[in-house]
Amino acid sequence: MRATFMYGAGDVRVETVPDPVIVAPTDAIVRAVRACVCGSDLHPFHTMEHGEQGTPMGHELIGVVEEIGSAVTTLKKGDFVIAPFAFSDNTCVFCREGFHTSCVHGGFYGSREIGGLQAELARIPQADGSLVVVPGIDETSDLLPSLLTLSDVYLTGYHAAHMGRVTEGKTVTVIGDGAVGLSAVLASRQLGAERIILMGRHTARTDLGIEFGATDVVAERGDEGIAKVLELTGGEGSHVVLEAVGHMPAYEQSFGIVRPGGVISRVGVPQYEEAPIGFGSLFGKNVTLTGGPAPVRAYLEQAIPQVLNGEIDPGRVFDSSVTIDGVPAGYASMDAREALKVLVTF
Repeated sequence: MRATFMYGAGDVRVETVPDPVIVAPTDAIVRAVRACVCGSDLHPFHTMEHGEQGTPMGHELIGVVEEIGSAVTTLKKGDFVIAPFAFSDNTCVFCREGFHTSCVHGGFYGSREIGGLQAELARIPQADGSLVVVPGIDETSDLLPSLLTLSDVYLTGYHAAHMGRVTEGKTVTVIGDGAVGLSAVLASRQLGAERIILMGRHTARTDLGIEFGATDVVAERGDEGIAKVLELTGGEGSHVVLEAVGHMPAYEQSFGIVRPGGVISRVGVPQYEEAPIGFGSLFGKNVTLTGGPAPVRAYLEQAIPQVLNGEIDPGRVFDSSVTIDGVPAGYASMDAREALKVLVTF
């Protein structure tokens, strides 16, 4: 099969490798129908040290079950499924509490043992718990892009809003106009936010954000951006701040614009280990800091019908498409901000 590997910063290759096989009786093999490049894939694209052995890439996938292990009971060959970006058993104590990314038998794609999902075939561990069947869908459906966003990007945006306690009447500020930030706008609108301020500088993206439900756009950054949000909110700040970038300036903007008693919810993968939490940032305002890797498996049964009935169309974040052999070019186009999010077709 053809699969994607990263050998170092900027060095993405698609190679022919052996097809995956069932290793554990709880595994399934899934043939990819759609995959994509994630904004978080750009972090190693910028920083990974070069090595002789490539790292398997990709963690978002929809496809068709080709083979199941002897212990798999809820799936059959031919099922159309969504694979969340983290695998989980869906039964352990943390899964039952809704935090599947901390599953005691779970894990993440991207190791040599498990493989990545930017590939023609994928081995899915804990298949019964991880994979969710989508009824009545085939490989020609116009809904494929939106269903793919449920493997990560839309439900990561939803997780930000959910953990931020977005409800009716709240003012929400979303920092970042990438696919996750735009998804957070859409999710906040679904949860009833009264006002949604989108902080972003790329007009094509912020225009989509307005269509998704943003009421205001702030292009300024840093102190100027903080001042603009405070001006828009009458000096009070935002009830909820959804940080979808992962860099320190975005975090600093977050505590600058959150109102006293508010919530900062982070889903941008942090590219730093230390961040201020003292009197001048969080403590003095009684601010709650939350967020983390989205347990998208917890939200899938709720979100799939929303896509199928047309209530949401998060697949609009895809503005470019490549075949598997075009994945390196897809990384380059996202890195150059020529593409918002790249769809991979098979």
